[in-house]
Amino acid sequence: MAERVVSPCIGVCTLDPVSKLCTGCLRTGDEIMAWPSADDARRLAILARLKERRIAAGRVSAMDVKPRRRRRAEGSADRSGERST
Repeated sequence: MAERVVSPCIGVCTLDPVSKLCTGCLRTGDEIMAWPSADDARRLAILARLKERRIAAGRVSAMDVKPRRRRRAEGSADRSGERST
């Protein structure tokens, strides 16, 4: 079974009274409540919005500016032509 998209929660769970965003992960209350039942497509959409919010708030990490590498499927060839196991 494939792994689900992991929650962006960092354990600082307080909603800002002005922005209505979690001060830790920047999700809205609705996004937090929807997360447990959301499918991976919806979770990825939430994560994309969070990235935009972090950039707008100046809370950018190195991971926000680096392209993500996709995990190779088991048995796929790497750049040298050798197959991974």
